[in-house]
Amino acid sequence: MSILVDKDTKVLVQGITGRDGSFHALAMLEYGTNVLGGVTPGKGGQTVGSLEVFNTVSEARAKFKINCSVIYVPAKFATNAIREAADCGIALIVCITEGIPVIEMLENYYYVKDKGARLIGPNCPGLISPGKCKVGIMPAHIHTSGAIGVISRSGTLTYEVVYNLTLNNMGQSTCVGIGGDLIVGSGFTDLLAMFEQDNQTEAVVLIGEIGGDEEEQAADYIRQNMKKPVVAFVSGRSAPAGKRMGHAGAIISQGKGTAQVKVKAFKDSGVMVADRPDEIPGLLQAALKE
Repeated sequence: MSILVDKDTKVLVQGITGRDGSFHALAMLEYGTNVLGGVTPGKGGQTVGSLEVFNTVSEARAKFKINCSVIYVPAKFATNAIREAADCGIALIVCITEGIPVIEMLENYYYVKDKGARLIGPNCPGLISPGKCKVGIMPAHIHTSGAIGVISRSGTLTYEVVYNLTLNNMGQSTCVGIGGDLIVGSGFTDLLAMFEQDNQTEAVVLIGEIGGDEEEQAADYIRQNMKKPVVAFVSGRSAPAGKRMGHAGAIISQGKGTAQVKVKAFKDSGVMVADRPDEIPGLLQAALKE
């Protein structure tokens, strides 16, 4: 199968007339994603390629049976966009936008959850089920369909890992970038549970980084709940304490959130941990043989 998105996913692009929104809307459409239209307030009636532009999400929903929205709007409008999608009953909301204030995202997290929707992101590359559906900005050409699930806090590391998987004939069921902010809509444990239940996925790659305790929580979850093998990689082993490295969530505080602590947590839970991304295919092959 895959998780979250497949050939039946019907996508709306919020912010479709912007530079990024228009470019990626057409790229998703070219890949075969069922993109039905887009939204930019005040620009209803225009088109982007063959895609109709609506003023509001509710107008688009009145015409199409949309079940996924991807958001490319600037940070100061992103909260309104997320909530508009949730208010309209869209089940999956993918927010690419970077720079949303933490307090807004904390409120958005509970707002979306209360509406019964799922949020991926913000500050994420989106997700892809190869050969079925691409939602976001992931480069489609490096992916191939297969049985490995991928979850990552880092966009570019996702691409490097996927490239190495594909190079070693290890296709992917679904690849999800959860985002690098302090507050994200769906974390490692949420997606691990989905991959555990997915009959296409045979093993999972988890790509973590310094900061926060998402990886430690994931390690506990894997030890208690996962039967499928998980291989991990944690970036930032040489990062200095007290300094944010790249992502808003990548900061070590008072000795917590270091790569070393996260690696130990994974190993203590029986997870194989790669020292370099290109080691992951070999570790997966070993884990699948056990």
